[in-house]
Amino acid sequence: MVYGIGNPLIDIIVSVEEQDIVDLGIHKGTMALISNQRMEELLQLSKQRKTTYSCGGSCPNTIIALASLGVPATLAGKIGSDENGKIYRDRLTKLGVQDELVTTDKEMTGSTVILITPDSERSMNTFLGANRLYEAGDVCESTVAGADFFHFTGYMWDTQSQQAAITKALSIAKQNNTTVSFDLADPFAVGRYREPFLSLIKESCDIVFANREEARILFDNYDPYECCRSMGKLCRTAIVKNGKKGSYICHEGVITAIPVKGPVVPVDTTGAGDVYAAGFLYGQYHNFSIQDSGIIASILAGEIITQRGAQFSNEQAEELKKLLSSGTWRSL
Repeated sequence: MVYGIGNPLIDIIVSVEEQDIVDLGIHKGTMALISNQRMEELLQLSKQRKTTYSCGGSCPNTIIALASLGVPATLAGKIGSDENGKIYRDRLTKLGVQDELVTTDKEMTGSTVILITPDSERSMNTFLGANRLYEAGDVCESTVAGADFFHFTGYMWDTQSQQAAITKALSIAKQNNTTVSFDLADPFAVGRYREPFLSLIKESCDIVFANREEARILFDNYDPYECCRSMGKLCRTAIVKNGKKGSYICHEGVITAIPVKGPVVPVDTTGAGDVYAAGFLYGQYHNFSIQDSGIIASILAGEIITQRGAQFSNEQAEELKKLLSSGTWRSL
């Protein structure tokens, strides 16, 4: 089983023009934590544009993708006692995800307004809400202890209580030989917590995912290959995603290049990194080699960017399950 602690967020995906990004003063292609007031402003804009809704959050996207492919998966996090929280929980049930969400009446369910420009770049504006209140007491020790993998992201480092929860889960994982998977998730998070993340990777993580920008900030190096080598000295398996050029995986000091699978021009890159992580964990859960796990990750990431949103439809998930179980994916 794969156990994830993350930020359950309702995703509000809005198609916008370049000028909208300029007018809003948004740094394109990044994630910003926003206030209630900013959220209201963005919700007003969303009413005038093409908008879709889905379950979101980086770690939840990974867990949902794994569940859709038939891997037993559990999501922990915090939601508000509101309509969005109810929608989120109901959706998880339909998606086959085991739910360890905790409800609070102190804050509303978190949400992310994702602005998609015509070049398919996404700019994420996140109101964390109830997620900020997730704490050590919310962690179910027996679930972490019984998991094959524990997955979390850099987004869980934004409050002291979230950090305490992750630290507790890491301690339980270590005692029970649960493999720890960490996705850096966002350049701003890496910029804020560079030193703690380096320590975290070295002391507590088995598998670490980064994209080229996150890796650049972490190691002050523009070369993704060299960043992968550097990260590979800190943990057993280091992965640096290099956009349209594929990805590098350093496993026990040996670097493998993984090619891109899928279209060169994406429809929407939302969740591509999260689904890549799901693909790699799927491979590892099924005891595939590092290279095969990387290829599966690349195939799934290539598939998710052909559509809007960060989740596969039921039909897509069924097709992918057949593809992966048949072994024909090796010849793609």
